[in-house]
Amino acid sequence: MACSVKHVADWIGARLLGDGSVELRGISSIAQASPGDLVFVEEGKHLEKAIRSRAAAVIAGEVELKKASLKPVLMCEQPRLAFARAAQLLRAKPERKAAIHPSAWVDPSAECGAGVTIEERVVIREGVKIGAKSWIGAGGVIGAHAILGQDCELYPQVTVYPGVRLGNRVIVHSGAVLGSDGFGYVRDRASGHYEKFPQVGRLEIDDDVEIGANSTIDRGALEVTRIGRGTKIDNLVHVGHNVQIGEDVVIAAQTGVSGSAVIENQVLVGGQVGIADHVRIEAGAILGAQSGIPSKKVIRGRGVTFWGTPARPIREYLKELALLARLAKKR
Repeated sequence: MACSVKHVADWIGARLLGDGSVELRGISSIAQASPGDLVFVEEGKHLEKAIRSRAAAVIAGEVELKKASLKPVLMCEQPRLAFARAAQLLRAKPERKAAIHPSAWVDPSAECGAGVTIEERVVIREGVKIGAKSWIGAGGVIGAHAILGQDCELYPQVTVYPGVRLGNRVIVHSGAVLGSDGFGYVRDRASGHYEKFPQVGRLEIDDDVEIGANSTIDRGALEVTRIGRGTKIDNLVHVGHNVQIGEDVVIAAQTGVSGSAVIENQVLVGGQVGIADHVRIEAGAILGAQSGIPSKKVIRGRGVTFWGTPARPIREYLKELALLARLAKKR
């Protein structure tokens, strides 16, 4: 999509310096910029390089220009965020024809809103409700009585189990499985055999959640597994049954969250973190990559980074490493 620099500046709420009539047609990094591209810098020391690049305009923080810029500069407090918002304007969504492909199977009782796209070999079971302008990619399966909100995007080969509810604007990438049975078994002490504990709860995913490729989220055992509004889950993440994840949580790849854990709002979870059952991660905490949190542990401290196994504040962790290094050297 093409639009003027002024239109982009108004869209992102930036202060414009320079010619607002310059046309923008895309986004890029500084190194790969072409004429018509928009780039951004977060540090003032990189601004001159961006201005000398082939880009048409630059988003930057509130810095003082030493001389008149050769191209328009859009100044704002959060350049990376502004660039992400500008990208939504400049990058056109792929065109998807609102239709049901002839090879798809849609139960007659299913309800599809206006503008829904259902691609090849999709299976939609009885009682499903799909909101307006949602898209189901090729090979997807939507189980009985599942509910999808408006403007959802389910990439190819996504499986949604029966009864799962998705809010509006939920994005689910290829291979993800939503609402499968949790890993719940009861051991017979007499025989040593395991018997399956009932997995009859629900999975509810709120608005604006994004779920990465090949991630799996279990339904509740007897209650509800819930993913809060705006949460972003990376590829290859597993979320167990009865887990409660708050709003605006970010979880990186290969993390595992065991059953009945609670992750409160705005928690950041690094890659390959292991969270045991009945853990509580309080709002705003940060779990560093490969951290391990044992059962029933409570992690608290907004903005505090926890590291190691068992996880503890990073300052404490680094002191322990330094002490071990000194002891090893003495020995």
